[in-house]
Amino acid sequence: MLTTQPRPEYRTPPEVSGLERLALRGTGLVKMYGKGDTAVTALRNVNVEIAAGRFTAIMGPSGSGKSTLMHCLAGLDSVTGGQVMLGDTLISALADDGRTTLRRDRVGFVFQSLNLLPAFTARQNILLPLDLAGRRPDRQWFDLLVDILGLGDRLDHRPSELSGGQQQRVAIARALVPRPDVVFADEPTGNLDSRSSHQVLAFLQRTVREYGQTVVMVTHDPIAAAWADRVIMLADGQIVRSIDNPTTACVIGALGEIGG
Repeated sequence: MLTTQPRPEYRTPPEVSGLERLALRGTGLVKMYGKGDTAVTALRNVNVEIAAGRFTAIMGPSGSGKSTLMHCLAGLDSVTGGQVMLGDTLISALADDGRTTLRRDRVGFVFQSLNLLPAFTARQNILLPLDLAGRRPDRQWFDLLVDILGLGDRLDHRPSELSGGQQQRVAIARALVPRPDVVFADEPTGNLDSRSSHQVLAFLQRTVREYGQTVVMVTHDPIAAAWADRVIMLADGQIVRSIDNPTTACVIGALGEIGG
């Protein structure tokens, strides 16, 4: 079961280097919406590397491009220019069908809105990605997720019968059960109280520390960002700062400097 103890101390992870395996790479990313005089540039020649097996937070003021960057890295949206690599796969060159298959098979998502199916039980919601892909669950992995997320006595409950924190933990289990290359979390604690937020962040961190999962989280919350190994900050569609081993105080200070 998850606890509500303060964030534990941990060893400093190695810095991203050429010797470290990359989960994601974005090169020269440009994203524009609209055309002509009404065109808006959301990303401006962004270069970013996401190391495998690490917890990365993306932050920035409203309109900075942080959600756009996540959507492009995850294959939810196409780029106007540049390349996105997921491992050895050039996802920016894939057609819509190819990106759909890639997201189903290799990417997990946790959204603030949860997107749980109300008529399905927690068990059915968790197993939905595997059902859609026609894959059988790894029972040992499923049981482990259910155990460490504290959902063992909630599997037959529908979302309306679960608390907000329990619903978010179901969504996390659903994202992780296919063993994706990368889990993207978009404001995963935005609708949760402090206790439930702590539980969600503690589990995301645990998946990185103990199981080698790669997690990329978009958040506006400096406390949430401080759980990550690295914080990438955007402003006006560009990366303006990167912080390794962040603390809440240094994240708040950096946000103040860029106007966040």
